[in-house]
Amino acid sequence: MQKAYKILLFICATLAVSKADAQEFFTGTEYGIGIGGSEYFGDLNENYGFHYVRPAFGGFIRYQLNPFIAVRGVVNFTHVGYDDKYSNNPFNQARNLNFQSDIAELAAQAEFNFFRFLTGEAGSRFTPYLTGGVGVFYYDPYTYWNGTRYYLRRLGTEGQNAGNGNRSYQPYSICFPVGFGVKYWVRPGFNIGAEIADRLTLTDYLDDVSTTYVGADKFPTFPNNPNPAYYLQDRSIEKNPDNPLGRAGKQRGNSSTKDQYMLFMINLSFQLKTYRCPSYKRKADEYPRF
Repeated sequence: MQKAYKILLFICATLAVSKADAQEFFTGTEYGIGIGGSEYFGDLNENYGFHYVRPAFGGFIRYQLNPFIAVRGVVNFTHVGYDDKYSNNPFNQARNLNFQSDIAELAAQAEFNFFRFLTGEAGSRFTPYLTGGVGVFYYDPYTYWNGTRYYLRRLGTEGQNAGNGNRSYQPYSICFPVGFGVKYWVRPGFNIGAEIADRLTLTDYLDDVSTTYVGADKFPTFPNNPNPAYYLQDRSIEKNPDNPLGRAGKQRGNSSTKDQYMLFMINLSFQLKTYRCPSYKRKADEYPRF
C-alpha cells in the first residue's frame, strides 16, 4: 500500500513539473466587446452630415485563420435618426420631416490584415486592416407628434395602406459592412482596436422616406378624431399650412439610392491560454514577416 502511494505521488509530481515546463500558447479565437457611435445617411442626410451621432455597442467572436486573415461574427445595437432642420437645402427645411429608429444587427465579417498579426509575437504587434461582410438588421422608424410616439411604417406615410402596396417594407433588411480598422495587442492575449465601417443596406425606408407624396386625400382626418398619418406624411403643413408640399406625385425622397448607417467602434478582445499549439500558430511560420 505504501509503495502504491509513493508511485502515485511520483506520477502527480511528474505531471505537475511537465505542465509547468509546457509552453503556453493562445487560442485563435478572440472574445470581444465594442463601444462607439453611429450615424445615418439617406434621404434626410444626403450630404453625410454628423448632426445626430448616437452611442453604439456590441460584442463579437473573432477567429484567426492565419496571421493575415480573420473572420468574426458580430452583434451590434445602436440608435439612428435625423431631422430636416439640420439641412441647408431649402426644400428639405420646408419638408420638415424627421425620424428615429433603434437598430439591432447580426453580421459576419472578414478581415484582411496589411501586416502579419499574431498575439505574443513581438514583431507582429500592429496592423491596419480592411473588412467586409454581410448581415441582417432590425429597424422600425418612428417620430413624435403632439408628444406621442408614432411608428411610421404602420401609418403608411407614402400610401402603403392606400393602394400603394409596392412601397411596403419590412422592419428588417440586409446590410453589407464595408470599412477599415487597426488592431494592436497590448499584451499577449489582450488586444485593442478601432474600426469604421459603413453599412450599405438594401432598404430605402430606414428613415420612412423614399419616393413621392400620394396626397392628403389618401389620409382622411376629422376634427374629433385626427388621423396621425395625415399630419406625419406631410409635415410641411406645420411650417406653411397655406402652401404644403404634399401634392400627389411631388418628390418626397430620393428612391435612386438606398439608406446607410455607419458604426465607428473601439474594440477590446482577449484570447484564452492553451498548452496545445493551435493550428493557426503552427502554420504561422509559412507566412512572410514584414
